[in-house]
Amino acid sequence: MGDSQPVLVLISADPRRSHRANEAMRIGLGIVSGENEVSFVLSGPGVHLLDADTDDLIDGDDIAKFRATLRTLGIPFHVEEASRPPEPDWNADGHPLRFVSATAIVDLVRTSRRVLVF
Repeated sequence: MGDSQPVLVLISADPRRSHRANEAMRIGLGIVSGENEVSFVLSGPGVHLLDADTDDLIDGDDIAKFRATLRTLGIPFHVEEASRPPEPDWNADGHPLRFVSATAIVDLVRTSRRVLVF
C-alpha cells in the first residue's frame, strides 16, 4: 500500500468517561493539517463525540472546537450503524456522516496506510 492510502483514526473510547476520545480527534486533526488523507471512524461509545450537549463530555469545549474544524474541512465521520444513538439531537451540528457496518469498518482498516485505535 502506498502513501495514497488514508490514515484511519478509529475511536471507540467513551468521551463521557475518558480523555482518549478527545486526544484521538486532536491527533487526527493534526495528521489532516499535514496534508494527509484521514478517515475517522466512530464505534461503540465513541459515537458520543457527536452528542449535542458537550457539557456532558470530558474535554467538551475542545471536542466542540475540533468537530467544528473537521466539519469546516468537510471531513466526514464514518459511524458504526449499530452504535448510532437514537436521540433526535445527536449530531445537531450536522456533521457529515457515513453510516457503516462492522464489516465495512474492517474493510476501512484493511485499506488504510496506518491505523490509530483509541
